Amino acid sequence: MILFSWGSDFLLKHITAIACILGCTSIAWSILAGSIWSRTNESNDRLKPNVTSIWGTRQEQMQPVAFVDQGQTAPVPLAAESSRIHVNLALEYRQKGLLWYSTYVVDFSGLYTFRNPMNDSHGVTFQIHFPSKHAIYDGLAIELNGRPLPFTANRDSAFVSTVLAPGQTAAFRASYRSQGLDSWRYNLGDDVTQTRNFELTMNTNFKAIDFPASTLAATEKRKTKTGWELVWRYRNLISGFQIGMIMPEKLQPGPLAGDISRFAPVSLLLFFFVMFILTTVRNIDLHPMNYFFLAAAFFAFHLLLAYLVDHIAVQLAVFICSLVSMALVVSYLRLVVGPRFAVVEAGLAQLIYLVAFSYTFFLKGFTGLAVTLGCIVTLFIAMQMTGRIRWSERFGSTSSRVPNAA
Repeated sequence: MILFSWGSDFLLKHITAIACILGCTSIAWSILAGSIWSRTNESNDRLKPNVTSIWGTRQEQMQPVAFVDQGQTAPVPLAAESSRIHVNLALEYRQKGLLWYSTYVVDFSGLYTFRNPMNDSHGVTFQIHFPSKHAIYDGLAIELNGRPLPFTANRDSAFVSTVLAPGQTAAFRASYRSQGLDSWRYNLGDDVTQTRNFELTMNTNFKAIDFPASTLAATEKRKTKTGWELVWRYRNLISGFQIGMIMPEKLQPGPLAGDISRFAPVSLLLFFFVMFILTTVRNIDLHPMNYFFLAAAFFAFHLLLAYLVDHIAVQLAVFICSLVSMALVVSYLRLVVGPRFAVVEAGLAQLIYLVAFSYTFFLKGFTGLAVTLGCIVTLFIAMQMTGRIRWSERFGSTSSRVPNAA
């Protein structure tokens, strides 16, 4: 009974000390994660205007319009009788600070057919609105019935005028190359609109396609070598929805480093749990100060990662930080316990609970599941390894030698 009481007190002191270490490092990791998120937000607020000034903003191309000039009365709008549109989206990532921005180049070409419904000849103005005021439009060309025409352009749109005989049709074509950010949309109308003989073909150089909310899904899809060919084809569409594409986001170094640091206490808790089981089974005595230095080696991984991702690829940064942290742990436990335990048991445990744990954050949508499965497997192995241990005898006998040694 005396041995059990002393052993329980011995165990309680060690667990309390380890809990204090976990608590202190958790606070440090929270501060580090907050610092990373603050730097990321400040970087975005400062750098995004620079990106948009160079590459433009989100683009939303409106359906072109035509108006019949009736002199003193208000012009009569004409709806396109057919629309044939081709859009090529070429994604080009740009990194600024801790963030990647999804910039793209868009090649747009639209052919629209309009008809003069009047019983006499009238002047008709064809107008295409630019998708963004803050963008460049290279190679802007306007054709009417296959002939290039000089056009007038202002900040918002370009337009050209001609005279159409009664019932005459005109094929209006507009094309340009531009640059944008994050998403591209085609707007059929501000309200519920009727669109006839409509066809839009979109080609992408990326495979991770995603349609924005409140937009129409493609009616046809075909994979290409570099991405997708998407088609929206309608004979007589009545809808208030748009057509659009969201550019896929690249793995963001800042938010990733912040998430890894935020969940680092879970990683360290699992590592300490495994080390406690291993040292108990192997009759190895690790002092709370030993656990403190191991925690510091874990923290070194996240501290170095927080500032290394500014300069190199995030995957390479995680790899380098893993080598540094494992070198600290293995070289230290080699002196405390011995080279075999340091390299095999401790090294393997750190490889799983620090390195592999960190790489689960690259598995978007599966991080929580991967960590949960890892915890369950760890619990199963620990239960199998310690199932025959008599804890009162183990800690009683171990601790009873401590005062005698003194």
